[in-house]
Amino acid sequence: MDLNRILSQLDTDSEEGIEKLLQQYNREVRRSAVFCLSNIQKLCQSLLTVLGRQVQPCCQRTCLETLRILSRDKRVLGPVATKEGMLVLAQLAKLHGGGEEDEEEGGDIRNGLQKDTQAEEEERVVVEALKCLCNVVFNSVAAQQVGADVELARGLCARLHAVRTGRHEVGLFSLRLLFLLSALRPDVRGGLRRELHAVRLLTEVLEHTLDVRWVGPYEAAPPDLQALPVPAEDNERAMEALKTLFNLTLSDAGDEDGDHQLRLIAAIMRHLLMLKTETEEKTEEAHSHAVNLLSNLPVSCLDVLINVPVQGGLEEYGGKNMDTVQVLLDFMEKRIDKGSNYKEGLTPVLSLLTEGSRHHREIRRYIKAQVLPPLKDVKIRPEIGTTIRNKLVRLMTHVDMGVKQSAAEFLFVLCKESVDNLLKYTGYGNAAGLLVARGLLAGGRGETQYSEDEDSDTEEYKSAKPFINPITGHVEEPMPNPIEEMTEEQKEYEAQKLVSMFDKLSRQNLIRPMGVRKDGTLAPLDEALCQPPEDSSGSDSD
Repeated sequence: MDLNRILSQLDTDSEEGIEKLLQQYNREVRRSAVFCLSNIQKLCQSLLTVLGRQVQPCCQRTCLETLRILSRDKRVLGPVATKEGMLVLAQLAKLHGGGEEDEEEGGDIRNGLQKDTQAEEEERVVVEALKCLCNVVFNSVAAQQVGADVELARGLCARLHAVRTGRHEVGLFSLRLLFLLSALRPDVRGGLRRELHAVRLLTEVLEHTLDVRWVGPYEAAPPDLQALPVPAEDNERAMEALKTLFNLTLSDAGDEDGDHQLRLIAAIMRHLLMLKTETEEKTEEAHSHAVNLLSNLPVSCLDVLINVPVQGGLEEYGGKNMDTVQVLLDFMEKRIDKGSNYKEGLTPVLSLLTEGSRHHREIRRYIKAQVLPPLKDVKIRPEIGTTIRNKLVRLMTHVDMGVKQSAAEFLFVLCKESVDNLLKYTGYGNAAGLLVARGLLAGGRGETQYSEDEDSDTEEYKSAKPFINPITGHVEEPMPNPIEEMTEEQKEYEAQKLVSMFDKLSRQNLIRPMGVRKDGTLAPLDEALCQPPEDSSGSDSD
């Protein structure tokens, strides 16, 4: 369509004419997905002018649909990303930052069925305005600044306080806009936490959306085994609330409601992890958001995941309930099996389970029983196989540094940070990276203190232990000795040749011979050899 004709008609045509014109334009733009940029900014400005007039809701909605399509292109947002443009959209979205919304809406309900129809049309206008605001805030730094200046977040919080039922999309896009503001503006994030008490507000939104029923201080009633999955619309709103809560708990979470509020969140996350949604993919997405949020909470709050007195737990783990821990382990294994996107998809759950195991004995004991059961068959290399242990050991040599460190740290903590125990399950070759980083090449333990529960070896492992290659971590088939038939002179010749080759490579700086210091860290070989011996008169209490 000719944009010049549209621009002229927007200024002069009737509401009905404008609506029909823009509907036709919207259809063409959706079909072609190509914007002519020459007059698009003028069109945006004209649309805002029309929206600023007193026009009927059906005309407003059509104008907003056009603006929403155009706002996907950040190059045309100049007129919209101004204070005037943002205020027009905020007014149409009924974001007033206080009690004005209730006053306006309450004074309108008078005319029966006609009023219901009008209210539904006005609600559609609100949804379209919120969608426009989401696009504009996401695509424009200037709009983000204006959004902070006009306190959009305050209006959104007022909306969420007031709305517990009603149209799904109003709640969904209000939460999405709040998420965008909290993600893109650190100052808004701080105001949400301190002044608007948004952590408590979003916790209440989750309680309502997920139908949480409390049976104890931090214990929700378990979902009925015959219960229907979480409805798709409720799940969508919950995901937006979780993403916003993640942003708000990124910094120190102790300044709003203290320990109580954070433990409440942990309890709701436990409830969420036990729920199912309508598809397996959506369930995994929900669990992923729960893991991310739990990772932001102080590790002391994680005991809420296993302390459920009403439901009870396992005697062998001090009466603690391990259902949630098993869900997290299953989630971790699914992410490993995907074989891609480990950094974003796998490392958060690995870190969460690592910290939970480091600080909560029962969690560590349960996970170790699942991941590192007592060794029996040691004829196969630890990285070969389909068990969760095999999969994690393979990750210890992954090309991504963050992934390999997370997997190695997780297994190290399960072994109570004992080098000997770790090597038993992984072999020296797979563990070398962690040992170098920790300065533990000479053996020993990490810094964390663990309980003294003993690790018992199976009879099969004890009998095979003398024959295990410590580098590979398994019993190797006997190999022929390549120097067995050499004379002493031949052996000496080959040794001298090898020394000469190493010396040549070293002089050319192609390799650098290294040694291990007394403290377990690596150093150039000459430096390591020259280090004076330690005084061995003292005893190691560990």
